[in-house]
Amino acid sequence: MPPSALPTPQVCEQARLSRDARFDGLFFTAVSSTGIYCRPVCPAPPPKRENVAYYPSAAAAEAAGYRPCLRCRPELSPGDGAWRRGDAVIARALKLIDEGALAEQPLAVLAQRVNLGERQLRRLFVERLGAAPIGVHGTRRLLFAKQLLTETDLPITDVAMAAGFGSLRRFNTTFRDAYRMAPRELRRRPASSGTESLTLRLGYRPPYDFAAMLDFLRGRALPGVERMDPHAYARVVATGAGPGWLRVGAWPGDEPALKLELHGIPASALLDTVNRIRRMFDLDADPQTIAENLGRSPRLRPLLARNPGLRLPSGWDGFEIAVRAILGQQVSVAAARTLATRLAQRFGQPLPAPLADGLAYLFPTPDALADADLASIGLTRSRADTVRGVARALLDGRVDFRAERTLDDFVARWTALPGIGPWTAQYIAMRALGHPDAFPTDDLVLRQRASGDGNTISGKSLAQLAEHWRPWRAYAVIHLWRDAATRNDAPTRAASRIHAAHAGDSTSTSSSTPPATGVPAASARRSRRTQTGADT
Repeated sequence: MPPSALPTPQVCEQARLSRDARFDGLFFTAVSSTGIYCRPVCPAPPPKRENVAYYPSAAAAEAAGYRPCLRCRPELSPGDGAWRRGDAVIARALKLIDEGALAEQPLAVLAQRVNLGERQLRRLFVERLGAAPIGVHGTRRLLFAKQLLTETDLPITDVAMAAGFGSLRRFNTTFRDAYRMAPRELRRRPASSGTESLTLRLGYRPPYDFAAMLDFLRGRALPGVERMDPHAYARVVATGAGPGWLRVGAWPGDEPALKLELHGIPASALLDTVNRIRRMFDLDADPQTIAENLGRSPRLRPLLARNPGLRLPSGWDGFEIAVRAILGQQVSVAAARTLATRLAQRFGQPLPAPLADGLAYLFPTPDALADADLASIGLTRSRADTVRGVARALLDGRVDFRAERTLDDFVARWTALPGIGPWTAQYIAMRALGHPDAFPTDDLVLRQRASGDGNTISGKSLAQLAEHWRPWRAYAVIHLWRDAATRNDAPTRAASRIHAAHAGDSTSTSSSTPPATGVPAASARRSRRTQTGADT
């Protein structure tokens, strides 16, 4: 967590005048002569310095009485990843706000969930973000509504519902009070044409290696659930109104944004869908901050220079990632993907008709797998027991993916389950939660690549080395895995190694049993031959 919520005035001024996209979302420029606040990348002629004030968040600028610019559109800014990631109180509270924690519950409940008093939480928000939690929540809703009004032809009633407003009247009043215009005045499109397809622009801070993200997902895509083409990712998703599907590709031109196409997603599920995709594709990361931290390491510095746009690939659903991590213990990516495909087709919900080319199944729910006969798809008894055990633990609340969990709390809960060791728990935290500091210490590829001299170091030595990489250790993982993959000459083998070769967590013993990579050398050699431990 950075000590200051706002870059120095000199940095802000330089970024504003140069329209530096690396600072997009890290601060906002408010202009006293117009009453408007802008992104640093605003294409409008820069105002005079004496008329400019800088704010650490859109909520802070709106709390000071400014309205969002209609030209640069602050709703397209990526979130400040330094504030929304990790274990700090503000990060966990912001994630809860993103999930709608203040939509139906008072601030006192939010404060309790992050183990703070209400007054203390409010003071912390004002001190760091320039606005109280309820102000952050309100700005978030209004800016999302503004994006829907500008980019889609959704009826205004549906826009109000998508943004979390209980009534159209309240939405109209709140919007007019904040922005001094009626919602309909933002319409750039005609009234709804009745189509169920929507397209939204999702901004990020460059650099962003979208091709590498697609490569990672391509090697793990499940036929029937996901679909890859050379330039995009698509998948079927469950919504409250039935299945829908989405597609993510690059936004045309040079704009730093992804194009999210939504099909059959109801208004009530839009905000959650956008939040999931932003996490899945790591769109709120601040690559400059991450590189400054990890670049202090002589081992990581050349990797960061070689691949400056690598991001942390997350997943659509926590349970899906957990199951696929278990299936990937001690087998190759390809083998785990085969098992996961069988599982999806055997126990997932088949769709009455494919929603798009190749999208025909919803991934199984915990209910569907809690008592499933998993031996029928070729799972060993111990691994089948682990999958069923995880499904039951999620149903009875022993484990979860709740945003207020710290990394240590999350790992402790998951490793208490039979068959889930530290590697698997840390991997789930990294891929399901997008936790920036998750770190599977016993990963074999990390132990091979971290030294930089060709020697395999111990898990203990790796853990000590990685202490200097906090709080961005998960990004170090991605860079080391990528380094291992790209240095392999055979493309097919490289694809299987991009995740990691580790020996996995024993699925037949308790979580206290060390991974097989710690014992004997023959096991480690066998692990290297089979590319063990990759998920799908």
